[in-house]
Amino acid sequence: MKGAGQKKPGGEKRSQEDLDKIVARARQALDERMKGYREQSLRIHPWVCARCGREFTGKNLHLLTVHHKDHNHDNNPSDGSNWENLCLYCHDNEHRRFLDYEAGAGVGEKEDKGKPSTHKPFAKLAELLKSDKG
Repeated sequence: MKGAGQKKPGGEKRSQEDLDKIVARARQALDERMKGYREQSLRIHPWVCARCGREFTGKNLHLLTVHHKDHNHDNNPSDGSNWENLCLYCHDNEHRRFLDYEAGAGVGEKEDKGKPSTHKPFAKLAELLKSDKG
């Protein structure tokens, strides 16, 4: 929406041009950060997906991504210990698994904690076996 800018800390509104500049700077910073650790990882690690084993060449290297093992994109040790090269598909799968884990983490823990199980799956097994023989 043109002209519907956000308010500055002083109370005045920012123009759409100001907002566009802020977004452009943020995107540029992200691109620079990604190029830095991606290039390092490609120098350190082989051009192979660490999950599926797919090999990459200069022609399809753009399909090989760098995954942060601890999911912290600001943790970029120069030895590459927090990185692994993953193909686009495995990288998407890894992040989906992580999001699913976070969404389900702790579900049911409070209700189940400390309560013994009361379910007895074989409680009527003896009766069933007796009726089959008779």
